[in-house]
Amino acid sequence: MKNIKYILLSAVSLTFFACNDIEDVDRIEAELMVDAPALVAGSADFSNFVAIGNSLTAGFTDNALFIASQENSLPNMLSQKFALIGGGDFTQPLMNDNFGGIAVGGTRILEPRLVFGGAGPVSLESIIGPVTVSTDLAFNNPTGPFNNMGVPGAKSFHLLAPGYGNIANLAPQLANPYFVRMTGTTPNASMLDLTLAQQPTFFSLWIGNNDVLGYALSGGDGTDPLTPVDGAVGVGFSATYATLIGALTAGGAQGVVANIPNVTSIPHFTTVPYNPVPLDAATADALNGGYATYNGGLQFAFANGLLTQEEVDQRTINFAEGLNNALVIIDEDLTDLSAFAIPSYRQGTAADLFVLPLSSQIPLGYGTQIPLEDKWVLLPSEQEEIATAISAFNSIIAANASQAGLALVDVNSILSELASSGISTGDFILTSSLATGGAFSLDGVHPTARGYSFLANEFMKAIDVTYGSNFEASGSLLDPAAYPTNYAAGLQ
Repeated sequence: MKNIKYILLSAVSLTFFACNDIEDVDRIEAELMVDAPALVAGSADFSNFVAIGNSLTAGFTDNALFIASQENSLPNMLSQKFALIGGGDFTQPLMNDNFGGIAVGGTRILEPRLVFGGAGPVSLESIIGPVTVSTDLAFNNPTGPFNNMGVPGAKSFHLLAPGYGNIANLAPQLANPYFVRMTGTTPNASMLDLTLAQQPTFFSLWIGNNDVLGYALSGGDGTDPLTPVDGAVGVGFSATYATLIGALTAGGAQGVVANIPNVTSIPHFTTVPYNPVPLDAATADALNGGYATYNGGLQFAFANGLLTQEEVDQRTINFAEGLNNALVIIDEDLTDLSAFAIPSYRQGTAADLFVLPLSSQIPLGYGTQIPLEDKWVLLPSEQEEIATAISAFNSIIAANASQAGLALVDVNSILSELASSGISTGDFILTSSLATGGAFSLDGVHPTARGYSFLANEFMKAIDVTYGSNFEASGSLLDPAAYPTNYAAGLQ
C-alpha cells in the first residue's frame, strides 16, 4: 500500500485562502493530493541492526539512563522504522526503573535523573523525595545479547577494551557500570566483541564525543585528557577508529556513522554567562578591597618591567554596583608571577566558557571571593585544543566512512546550525537553549527525546543517500512533535 501525503504549495496557498465555500476547499485539496512512493530499503539489509556507541546511542538524557529514555533512544527509533522494511527485533539493556541511577549491593553509585524545577534543572529527589534506585549491578542485570550496545561514558578505545564490563574492575575505576550490566557470563568481553558476536547486517557507530567531551567537561584541567589523534590501536583515535570500522564491516555489514559536534556549542557551556554577578555598592566596594593587594602587585610588576600596561589592564580586578559583574578566574596562560606571590587572576570575558554546574556555586562566592579554578572554565586556548581535536577526528571518521562505503551523518554541521539560528522542524524551531530550546535535555549535554527523534531523521536521510532507501521521500520520517522535551517528576 502507498502512503498518502498532502503537499501544500505556496504558489496556490493564496487561492486556498480566497475560496468562499467548502466545495472550493475540497476541490483544491483533491488537486493537491499526491501519492508518495512506498517505503523501500534500497540495497540496505536491516534484518539484524546493532547500534554501538556511547551515551548518545544508549538514550542518556537528563543526566541519567532510565526506561523511558531508552525507549526513546535514537537507535530504538531507527529500529522501529527499519522493522517496516525487513528489520528484526531490537533488544535493549533496559534499566529497572524511571528514576535512573545505579546501585551495587544496595549502595548507590550513580544518581537519579534531573527534572525541571520551574526555573531550571533540579534533582529528582528534591521534588518527589528520596527514592530507591532499583537498578543494582549485584542483583538484577539483564540478559543479552543486546542490539543497543550504547554505553554512557565510553570513549573510542573503550570499545576495544577487555574487562571494561567486569564488575571486579569497578573499584579501580577500570570498568563502566553501564557495561557491567551487559556482559553477563562473559565479563571480559569488549563492546566490539559483543557487537560482532551478533553478526549484524547493519550497524550504527557514533563514537568519539567523549574523547573530547571529557576534557571539556573538566574545564580542560588535565584530569580527563583529550584522546591523542595518533598512537597504537586502543590508544590513538586514528588507529582505533580504523580498527572499529574494519571489524564491523569485515563480514559485509552495512552501516551509518556520525561525526563529532563542536561540544563547546552545547548548553552545558553556553548557559552560564561570563558576567552573571549582581552587586550593590557596598558589596562591590568590599570585594574591591579584598583584591586591593592583588591589584597593587600588578602595579609593582609593571614598574619592574614584568608586565605591560595591557597585561595590567587585563588582570586588574574591579567590581561595580550593577547586574553584570564578570567572574574572577585563574588563567594559567597569563604571565607566571608566582615567584613574586602574584597569582594569575583576571576577570572573565565573552571568549571564556563556563560549565553548567558553576551556576549553583556562584551564590556561594565562587567567581567573586573565590577565584575559579580551571575545572570551572574553558579558556580560549583550551577551546582551540578541542576544536583542533574535533577537526582531526572528524576527518578520520569521514575518510573511514568513505573508504568503507558507509552513510555519514554530519552532526557537527547540524549542531552548528542549531546553535546559531535554530532548526525548523514541523510546527516549531529547535534551538540549543537549556530547558526551553527543545533539543537539549536538562544536563545541557544530551538531547531530549525530541532531539533524538530529529537526529534519527538525519540518520535516515543519510542512509537514503548511501543505500537508496527512501525514508524521507516516502514520508516515513519521525514526527519530532510526537516526542517529549522533558519527563515528569512523577514518572516511575
